Amino acid sequence: MSSSPDELLRIEGIRKTFPGVVALDGVDFDLRRGEVHVLLGENGAGKSTLIKMLSGAYRPDAGRITVDGEEVRIHGAQDAARLGIATIYQEFNLVPDLTVAENIFLGRQPRRLGMIDRKRMEADAAALLDRVGVDVSPRARVRELGIARLQMVEIAKALSLDARVLIMDEPTAVLTTTEVDKLFRIVRRLREDGVGIVFITHHLEEIAALGDRVTVIRDGRSVGQVPAATPEDDLVRMMVGRSIEQQYPRERPTAGSTDGTDGPDSTGAPLLRVEGLTRDGVFHDVGFEVRAGEVVGIAGLVGAGRTEVVRAVFGADPYDGGSVAVAGERLPRHDVNAAMAAGIGLVPEDRKGQGLVLDASVEENLGLVTLRSATRGGLVDLKGQRTAAARIAGQLGVRMAGLGQHVRTLSGGNQQKVVIGKWLLADTKVLILDEPTRGIDVGAKVEIYQLVNELTAAGRAVLMISSDLPEVLGMSDRVLVMAQGRIAGELSADEATQDSVMALAVSTPSTTTTTDSVTAVEGSRGH
Repeated sequence: MSSSPDELLRIEGIRKTFPGVVALDGVDFDLRRGEVHVLLGENGAGKSTLIKMLSGAYRPDAGRITVDGEEVRIHGAQDAARLGIATIYQEFNLVPDLTVAENIFLGRQPRRLGMIDRKRMEADAAALLDRVGVDVSPRARVRELGIARLQMVEIAKALSLDARVLIMDEPTAVLTTTEVDKLFRIVRRLREDGVGIVFITHHLEEIAALGDRVTVIRDGRSVGQVPAATPEDDLVRMMVGRSIEQQYPRERPTAGSTDGTDGPDSTGAPLLRVEGLTRDGVFHDVGFEVRAGEVVGIAGLVGAGRTEVVRAVFGADPYDGGSVAVAGERLPRHDVNAAMAAGIGLVPEDRKGQGLVLDASVEENLGLVTLRSATRGGLVDLKGQRTAAARIAGQLGVRMAGLGQHVRTLSGGNQQKVVIGKWLLADTKVLILDEPTRGIDVGAKVEIYQLVNELTAAGRAVLMISSDLPEVLGMSDRVLVMAQGRIAGELSADEATQDSVMALAVSTPSTTTTTDSVTAVEGSRGH
């Protein structure tokens, strides 16, 4: 790569290995003042390893990093901050029991007469939050915030550092259309101020809208650098080494009999039936069914109650009225064990916080749901669990050094495959997917969609929530639209469009309006 007078950062020949894995092998990358350089690649390609070296979490085994033309050694977060490098990670790095202002200025609190100047800290935090465009009190506890607001707090925290190099790892993964527009305006202002931005995204449509250049990494190697205006099909081929002809390869079932006798390739009897589900102040009179062999999507506004409903169906959260039945058998309220025994599985939106034991191995995580059934006389059938885990990991294409690798060290996409895999081992009848492809590259997305097809072809039922509205439209046989805690309407696959879903999403009147719900319709980004 030739040097530029505006060059802020350069990476040359970077190599990094872990036991049994070559994470990076000769990666080159450079960043100029006032540009957005997109770093693109599949999950497991090495993007996260690269940015962790720039933030000081990892040290390279070979190669060099230069800042302003001078070779540097980044041994930790303080070194990175001193060099003007700030990173917004895909997974949040906030302290739940502290306030928003305390998180933004953690370790850098303003002081007066030797004491923390709380008034100034909260005023400065309020100004940053206003710049980001999020309506959050600086005094609010972080644990009280939803995922979208947590992401915006992370961005405000990074902006507080006045960084010259800002690394953004999937910053739009949990944001609504309006929030994405706000973020893009912030990024463009930073670019005008001369900040260099490394932008990682799996939303290919964002690249041309925001980026200047793209560097593609595949299997730990940089395979090319191209303009941001490069056609998406070409970017996909560079990323995965093949073309993906169909983004949402849903194999829709045919209409079947109500008793399911038409076989696994048709919709059959209801596997999940929800009637009058109510939780005061959260959702009211929610009713629907999911039949064998079909995918039912749930769309709606941020804060509409979609996640709360499916958590209640799974027994993770209580509800005040209504019923949940699987294959005609009514389930007791607030009983996860009963739901699991009946055949319900939940892939939660927060895979790290709720779906995995991060310090356990791939094998142990895959066997979590089946551990009880694999135990006889107090002894676990370890050989059987290992054989089953190996089969599922192979079926899902989990990229790992081995079954003993800690889940924490896997890429986001491979972690999500493990979360789904544990329910496949349990032979789940009804699989609830809450944000199943958040932060996952296009190649892994198609693999998960094909898995959904296999489940429904085998007579299983899938209930799916997604912030990506085109994903809901592309993969659902029916779409339920929630608004302010109620089902506002149901659309068939033929009826469901972005316009028709959004019209229903804002149609239900309410005496109270949440800040989230007026922000935007969730996931209205196109592809």
